Amino acid sequence: MSRMTTTAAFAALLLASTPLAFAQTAGTTTDHTTTTTAVPTRPAVPANHLMPGQIRTTQMDGATVYDAQNQNIGDVKDIILDRDGKVAAVVLDVGSFLGMGGKFVAVSMNDIKVTFDNNSNKPRFTVDMNKDQLKSAQAYDLNNDANKATRNTGSSTPPATTNTNR
Repeated sequence: MSRMTTTAAFAALLLASTPLAFAQTAGTTTDHTTTTTAVPTRPAVPANHLMPGQIRTTQMDGATVYDAQNQNIGDVKDIILDRDGKVAAVVLDVGSFLGMGGKFVAVSMNDIKVTFDNNSNKPRFTVDMNKDQLKSAQAYDLNNDANKATRNTGSSTPPATTNTNR
């Protein structure tokens, strides 16, 4: 092994072991006493690959949604997540023709039945509502962000007003 390769391998080993040192407990010494503070850890991801029954959001985005009679009722426009990362709503674009004249409606992920095609293993999305029921449902406004007014975007103070009538 060349000296450059040995040095690179040692540097990689040193870098790989650095997070482990920080992941352990940190100790501080005050007046000859040691206190131990645990460093918070992130929860582990349960798997390193797609598990059976799981669906990628990229497979849902734009996917056609069918009713129980196998009629195309629209497509998935967006997927709304809550703060915990769970699906809060699936927004469907229903009633449109070539992207015109439709409206967005939200359904629960529990309202969507997912089956997989045997040949391609692609997911197929079905709801137990027909197009007319979805068209008469309350519209979902993707452009109205209710959190905008309450979101803290910074800590600076507003500029002082000056009197221009001097």
